[in-house]
Amino acid sequence: MSTITLTREIPVKKEYDLIIAGGGVAGVAAAVSARRHGVKKVLLVEKTVNIGGLATTGLINFFVPMCNGRGKQIIFGMAEELLRESVKYGFDSLPDEWKDGEPKEPTSARYITHYSPWIFSFQLAELLKNEGVELLLDTLVNDVVVEHNIVKGLVLESKSGAEFYPAKYIVDATGDSDIFKRAGAPTVEGKNYFTYVASEVNLDSCKDAYESLDIKRAFVNVHGGPANLYGGKHPENRPYYTGVTKEDVTEYVYENSMVLLERYKNGDRNSRELARIPFMPQFRTTRHIKADYSLKMEDVYVHFDDSIGAINDFDHADKLFEVPYRAMINSEYPNLIAAGRCVSGEGFAWDILRVIPPAIITGQAAGAACAIAVSGDLAIDKVDISKLQNMLEKDNVMIHFDDSLVPENRNSDEKVDIGHI
Repeated sequence: MSTITLTREIPVKKEYDLIIAGGGVAGVAAAVSARRHGVKKVLLVEKTVNIGGLATTGLINFFVPMCNGRGKQIIFGMAEELLRESVKYGFDSLPDEWKDGEPKEPTSARYITHYSPWIFSFQLAELLKNEGVELLLDTLVNDVVVEHNIVKGLVLESKSGAEFYPAKYIVDATGDSDIFKRAGAPTVEGKNYFTYVASEVNLDSCKDAYESLDIKRAFVNVHGGPANLYGGKHPENRPYYTGVTKEDVTEYVYENSMVLLERYKNGDRNSRELARIPFMPQFRTTRHIKADYSLKMEDVYVHFDDSIGAINDFDHADKLFEVPYRAMINSEYPNLIAAGRCVSGEGFAWDILRVIPPAIITGQAAGAACAIAVSGDLAIDKVDISKLQNMLEKDNVMIHFDDSLVPENRNSDEKVDIGHI
């Protein structure tokens, strides 16, 4: 491949204690957590014009279960704070059993809810501003400046042109581990299926919404690619997507759009409208960091000394995990930390980590860890884990699950159908 060499001078902008790359829910949690724990200069950079990532722009507007499937809440902290915020001004699908907190009696009803993606996006933007986080929208990370594995800052590209923003610490919440990758750190690519969801409004759904007095029933899911979470119905002749190249993104978006277009070439054009489409590819597992540890399915019911939060399997009852801090860092890169989908997991454990509530938990932990690092001028792997855990516990995060919640039959594989994620 031939190359060219570009030499140019770009302006150096304000230095930050912490820059978060990616304005999804993990990035928001990291930024807010850092500010709440005393980091003064925090900047969040988002490539689109909306906050929330897949949870809003990507139309995956669903808080998956935050409980064990028996009526016991597992995920707390900022994940619960944001869940409650998400249904404050828009519709919800929160089960009655959970409307006032954890049920007093055992129940198989899961702690879940849908929400308005656009209202929630505005709420997240408001939260960032209220917490004193500086924000840049419609801004891409163009390059990463690295010296001896220390990231000195990010080159950002926007309507203002290319600009260099120095930073002491960086949270990679890009969803694709773009910062780690461009810094030269090892990463692991995943695979993504031919699956795509949008929303239609039609006369029947409008009638249903009106008669039930429930606006969310006006929106009906419509699909492009037919594959499910596990790859079922993925076309045999279609390669999997990594989602980390422009070609992959272009093909995925175009092919799914064409499937949906075929749907609308027939029928009464005055009776329905394609009301909501995702404004980012709905890839789930593109690329995570190669961390000091990678969470595995065999880690179910395992306690970690460096846990930063307990989480549960959204797809099965009972299965509990703890997220080790080591899954968020590569100790050879002393001022980088991952959050959200960038955190290291293998197999379905990566799926368990990448959904909304665990993504928020890892974001919250990343922000708190950076607060400790900033105050002590520490390498990210030298953060005092006990201090970090104490901070998170005070912020209502469950660090270790209670062993009384571990079922006698640890090999049980009871699935719970919770709909499209």
